[in-house]
Amino acid sequence: MNEGSITGSNDATVQAEFEASVARFAEQNGSYYAGAFGRIYESTKWLPLTFNAAAAVLGPLWAATRGVWGAFWIFLILETVALVKIAQGIWGNLGSEFSVRAQTQLERAEEFRQQAEAARAAGEDATRFETMAENLTRAAERSLDSAADLAATTSSVLLFGIALFLLLRLVQAFGANLAYEKQYSRWRVDPEGTGSGVSRTNLALGALLVLAVTPLTVYKFTVAAPPEILTEFPANRDNFSAVANWIEGWIDAAAVSGAGMFDSVVAGVRSVLNALTIALIGTPWPVVMLIICVVAWRAAGPRVAIFTAACIAYIAYFGYWELAMETVALVGAAVFICVLFGIPLGVWFGKSERAFKAAEPVLDLMQTLPAFVYLIPIVAFFGTGNPPGILATIIFGMPPVIRLTSLGMRGVPDSIKEAATAFGASNWRLLRDVELPLALPSIMTGVNQTILMCLSMVVIISLIGGGGLGKVILEALQYAAKGPGLMGGIAILFVAMVMDRIVQGAFRRKTRK
Repeated sequence: MNEGSITGSNDATVQAEFEASVARFAEQNGSYYAGAFGRIYESTKWLPLTFNAAAAVLGPLWAATRGVWGAFWIFLILETVALVKIAQGIWGNLGSEFSVRAQTQLERAEEFRQQAEAARAAGEDATRFETMAENLTRAAERSLDSAADLAATTSSVLLFGIALFLLLRLVQAFGANLAYEKQYSRWRVDPEGTGSGVSRTNLALGALLVLAVTPLTVYKFTVAAPPEILTEFPANRDNFSAVANWIEGWIDAAAVSGAGMFDSVVAGVRSVLNALTIALIGTPWPVVMLIICVVAWRAAGPRVAIFTAACIAYIAYFGYWELAMETVALVGAAVFICVLFGIPLGVWFGKSERAFKAAEPVLDLMQTLPAFVYLIPIVAFFGTGNPPGILATIIFGMPPVIRLTSLGMRGVPDSIKEAATAFGASNWRLLRDVELPLALPSIMTGVNQTILMCLSMVVIISLIGGGGLGKVILEALQYAAKGPGLMGGIAILFVAMVMDRIVQGAFRRKTRK
């Protein structure tokens, strides 16, 4: 047998295996999809196109039947928009909203005319009522003109809807095989986790979704006065009031019963804050400036030191020195407490998968709940001022250092830990000399993220009486003072950049050593 016959035999075998694979994947019309996928693979075009008649006829239902749910939802929504336009062009009254508004305005104008007649009969001045009646009459005329203009566009809206619907079906017809080929590629890698074949269950589910979405949407946007059940959810305000009152009563009772504990927490936070405040504000400003610049030089090098000096000069020159130092004290106290508790928790979660899974929902809640929401219980339990503001900052800023410390601990290779244990390292020596040094890059990234997130809370905690540069921004918002607000924002930016550069520079220098 010559080389050409061997090559041809191999090609035939590969082609047969490919067709058999596509047939198992598609279940129905396997030969069609094998040919379509083959043309896609052989095409040299940037976007190879093949026509799928089933997708052109069934539209989103084809995608549901084949399990291509992303395409199903996209084209269901777009086709619903097209059908709304078609329905508005056939039986919808495009100007109904303006017609109803005009009717209301005319009725109101008639009421003012009657009031004007009553005023004239009583010998009073009726000019005010007549003026209002004339204004409403002119407004009604404008509404009627708008209604007529919209009614005149009915045929255009109908043609647009038809054209959009046909265009969407063509896009589905020419793009269906591309989407299905992507699913086939995923199926070859993960046959168990990727849908394949024709599913009657998916077809029924897709048809149910189409019937639930399209008719109601078309009806809502084409009738003049849709039922209230389609425009407003049937909520019960009494239930809202009952639950809100219960929550408020529970918070008040908890605040009273735990007053001693809450006061102790505030006292502990205040002691840390007072120590930092005395160090930064009580110390003569030239000394603090010099120390900051020297720390920047030693930690991150001369460039960061020069940048730090320029930022401090801006802050001091425009009178933000004390406010900036108060901000640094607030952020420093929050970061200190976050690191003090966050790194040990992160180490624990990195070593215990069960503990991490139990704490993960709490961390998600701390990080995703809007800050304005948990300011409410903070104020209820701890009052207002700087210490409660620090507690709110801690809630927002602690998750990054916990998560990244845990990630760094789990990223330490098991082989290294096994080797250290084999050489007789105790658990404490293993943690101190192996795991923590190897996890340090991730830990420092978490510390850096905690610093920046704590700084982002500076403006928010000013809403509950917190000090620092946040007060400048809050006052600028209250009085629409654009200049002072922008200058205060730049001062906060410089504080954040200086802290970030010093921490990152110190870490890089340590890793180079």
